[in-house]
Amino acid sequence: MANTYTQINIHAVFCVKRRENIITLNFSDQLHAYIAGIINKTGNYSLAVNGYRDHVHAFFELNPSLALSDVMRDIKTNSSKWINENHYVKGQFSWQKGFGAFSYARSQRNNVIKYIMNQEKHHSRKTFREEYLELLEKFEIPFEDNYIFEFFE
Repeated sequence: MANTYTQINIHAVFCVKRRENIITLNFSDQLHAYIAGIINKTGNYSLAVNGYRDHVHAFFELNPSLALSDVMRDIKTNSSKWINENHYVKGQFSWQKGFGAFSYARSQRNNVIKYIMNQEKHHSRKTFREEYLELLEKFEIPFEDNYIFEFFE
């Protein structure tokens, strides 16, 4: 797109179906790298990908010619297929429907990257539910409990 200049920094959050703690250390680093590759191959620019046992955070610059929902569909579909083809979990792996997405200014990027890369430390003090609801509240996103991720804590 000639003469189009953007910087759309997106922090996306999505979780494992039934919130199972099945993203284990034996493949989590490879998964995060694979997701970063999907982001880059779809014409976006990966800034940070990390997560914890039951969810993933992906921070990237969104290509303005792409719909966020299409990018997230590609990330979730391709990473699920990769997990299943490599037999990293017992049974059929899938992500829950939906995702959270939050936009940040360039001046906030380093803080968001640090936050994402410190997920294990972060979750020693806070559950994913607490984290996710805080994000929704911080960004003043109205929500109904029936339509957010399934939480089984």
